[in-house]
Amino acid sequence: MTDTAAQKPIPVTVLTGYLGAGKTTLLNRILTENHGRKYAVIVNEFGEIGIDNDLIVESDEEIYEMNNGCICCTVRGDLIRVVEGLMRRPGRFDAIIVETTGLADPVPVAQTFFMDDDVRSKTELDAVVALVDAKHLPLRLKDSREAEDQIAFADVVLLNKTDLVTPEELARVEATVRVINPSARIHRTTRSEIDLAKVLDQGAFNLERALENDPHFLDHDHPDHACGPDCDHDHHHHDHDHEHHHDHGHDHHDHHHHDHGPSPIHDVTVQSISLRGGEMNPDRFFPWIQKITQTDGPNILRLKGIIAFAGDEERYVVQGVHMIVEGDHQRAWKDGEKRESRLVFIGRDLDREKIERTFRACEAKPN
Repeated sequence: MTDTAAQKPIPVTVLTGYLGAGKTTLLNRILTENHGRKYAVIVNEFGEIGIDNDLIVESDEEIYEMNNGCICCTVRGDLIRVVEGLMRRPGRFDAIIVETTGLADPVPVAQTFFMDDDVRSKTELDAVVALVDAKHLPLRLKDSREAEDQIAFADVVLLNKTDLVTPEELARVEATVRVINPSARIHRTTRSEIDLAKVLDQGAFNLERALENDPHFLDHDHPDHACGPDCDHDHHHHDHDHEHHHDHGHDHHDHHHHDHGPSPIHDVTVQSISLRGGEMNPDRFFPWIQKITQTDGPNILRLKGIIAFAGDEERYVVQGVHMIVEGDHQRAWKDGEKRESRLVFIGRDLDREKIERTFRACEAKPN
């Protein structure tokens, strides 16, 4: 293995989805298809006795089981230890898959991969993939906040079990997913059957890569959003986070989203706020985003955006999870490219009016 190969971060895919959505079926597809890649699999069980691990097909892959309950602060340490153990075995695998329990909030899992410096230096969160049971989602949203959070946090959503619903029901469920997370890539599936190239090696959690793949990714008037109820093609969208250190403030609460209208399923509490403005004054913007994430961090599932700073010739990419926010310069603004700032918040109980007003107050005033 060359030094370059040794230094390349190992991609990590997090599989999430409520109980019975089809995660283990998808995982078995990944483990048995002839894709030429070796995966280390970390299975997180809820409860004392591991069941999922016994349901995973026999394969040459290495399976690691954690059964301390949901992945949260206590399990995060276990996850770090498992990943660090894997990192000491270079060349044994090409990527890592973490399958969370159906009851788990995926946010702490994702946070692990950029909170721990050692893990972060050796791995790269590639995508959070959420499986959604098309038939039972309306009920899940009524009785489970976690089911909604899994969708809100995902980069890729597999709308599974589409064979069990009518086209009209499927359209309503997809519209609901789109309201909760307007920028996720959505694929309709039956029995978790999908081209794995649409799930693995997506670079979807990396906002820079997502924007290179789709420059309009953050636009809420993205062409993918125009699909009608009968649309049956794959929606290529990206929700992504990218990290670098800067805290940013934000302010209060109120649910809202852009052009997607209310959810056809009324128990949805996660919504998105899309902000668009001109060039920002960094002396105002950074204290603002710092304040907002410290104040409302628990209610912010994801935030991501491109910021144009006055006098700065490079685009600044920012993204965050709860109270952790990072940003860095991505690339130079291109000739003719509109120098505007776009920022998307996905969360609950966010005060749209206050966020919009205080965001505008960060704009650099014209000379």
